[in-house]
Amino acid sequence: MSFSKEDEEKKDSSQNEDDFGLPDLDYKPLDQLEENSPEQPRSEPSPLMEEFDDSASAEKKPIREEIRFEPEAEPKSKAPIFIAMIIVVVVLAAAFLVWKYVIVPSNEKAKQEQLAKEKALKVREEEARLAKQREEEERQRLAAEAAANAKPAEGTIEVLENPTKRYYVVITSAVDADLTLDYAKKLSAKGVSSKIIPPFGKWKFNRLAIADFDNFQAAQSQADAAKADYGDAVWVIRY
Repeated sequence: MSFSKEDEEKKDSSQNEDDFGLPDLDYKPLDQLEENSPEQPRSEPSPLMEEFDDSASAEKKPIREEIRFEPEAEPKSKAPIFIAMIIVVVVLAAAFLVWKYVIVPSNEKAKQEQLAKEKALKVREEEARLAKQREEEERQRLAAEAAANAKPAEGTIEVLENPTKRYYVVITSAVDADLTLDYAKKLSAKGVSSKIIPPFGKWKFNRLAIADFDNFQAAQSQADAAKADYGDAVWVIRY
């Protein structure tokens, strides 16, 4: 097969377009170059180069930061607080129930028992007082009956001759000495002793006394008591 000149020119032009107009280069593979290149002696690295290599390697080495993982603090649980509150509420409720249904009723019962004891004691005291009063009334009644049935002893009659500086309870007075003596005899028959005070000073009366004392207060007290039997005309005189 024959190519014309024009075809060859076209082929050359197409090749030139593929080479982008660059000159042809003679290249060999890298493996062949290494095989063909003579072995060169390795030189010992200098200290300066070692330093440079170390710094370069240090620059090339990735910086690893130490990362510490601290566990996150877990939020404190509020369960113990709620449990404590529930326990406190339960304890308070139990204390209230014990106070209301145990302590209060027991105190009320003890109070009622104490009131019942005090009432029973008052009743017994009142019964004892009434019994004692009845006994005293019965004794007085028997004594009065015995006095009414018994013959009273005769009282004494004394006529005073000289002043004694004592206080006398006088129940009556009269100018006539015989009338005073008759009244003294009536009292003697009833068992009452008496003393006749003769007239002295500017008074001319004979006085009949049923008691005498060392002081005015005692004499006046007896005079007040004697008014129930001898009337209001009872007085005290010093003789």
